[in-house]
Amino acid sequence: MAPFKGSLTPTCPNLQTTIQSIRGYIICRLEARLMVKIVTDTTACLSAEVARQYDIRVIPQIVTFGERSYYEGIELDNTAFMEKLKTSSELPKTAAPPPELFRKEFERLAPLGAPILCIHPSSEVSGTVRSARIAAQEFPQLDIRVIDTRLIASPLATLVELAARWAEDGIDVAEIESRIMAMIPAARVYFLVATLEYLARGGRIGGAQALLGSVLQIKPILTLRDGKVQPYEKERTHKRAVARLKEIVQEQMRGNSQGYLAVMHAAALEEAQALADDLGRRFNLSRVPITEVPPAVITHGGPGILGVSFFV
Repeated sequence: MAPFKGSLTPTCPNLQTTIQSIRGYIICRLEARLMVKIVTDTTACLSAEVARQYDIRVIPQIVTFGERSYYEGIELDNTAFMEKLKTSSELPKTAAPPPELFRKEFERLAPLGAPILCIHPSSEVSGTVRSARIAAQEFPQLDIRVIDTRLIASPLATLVELAARWAEDGIDVAEIESRIMAMIPAARVYFLVATLEYLARGGRIGGAQALLGSVLQIKPILTLRDGKVQPYEKERTHKRAVARLKEIVQEQMRGNSQGYLAVMHAAALEEAQALADDLGRRFNLSRVPITEVPPAVITHGGPGILGVSFFV
């Protein structure tokens, strides 16, 4: 047999294209396996679209009415929750997801071998961080990091989405963690509640306890300070309190269009939309995101929550 003198390199354009496509697919799959995986929970009130887009794993909080418990966002959405709240003879209770839920999620992610970054609400108002850390101890072979943001709701959502974007861009877990930790002290949250009774009954009232029982018809503006609910200012009417929210944003953001401004609410969409539209005009923003807080947050704040969050 005569020796082969041709080239072993494929000369067929279609074959070359196929090989390149396969190579590209393999590289993409390998990169996806190593990309940082983001885990959060339903207190971040992420939209389903954002969670799917960035493959963010969302652990449910637990809401209990009477003897029946529900996984938030899976077995109980906001509409069903509000209906139950209207008809229930007693207020619901909440519980942080147990370590078992985190363990199951970590087991699903373990074969990828990728770093895992868990971003959760303030440990002052939820036991979620503790559950995540307990579960992480069972996976010493994985790089699992748990961040206590000292926040909740819309600013937490901002941090989670930013972390997911950075992960998609290929930024390593240490850098993402560092960026998130640097942003936490810059977060600002201000909100109104229709009544302080929900916060008081749920034990999340913090420094706002002093406002209970006041003979004045005041409308407190609340904030999160050191991860706890604290009073910020008091106004005599709801209308004035909403106007003051707008002033606070203008005073503290100082025209910073990169402050990730967001509006959050509970069963107050029309008012939230009006607030977002007004703030959008003031800051020349094409869109101010509106977040509906989940049942676990409504349980402690009550229907009628209206608030803003941003970073300075």
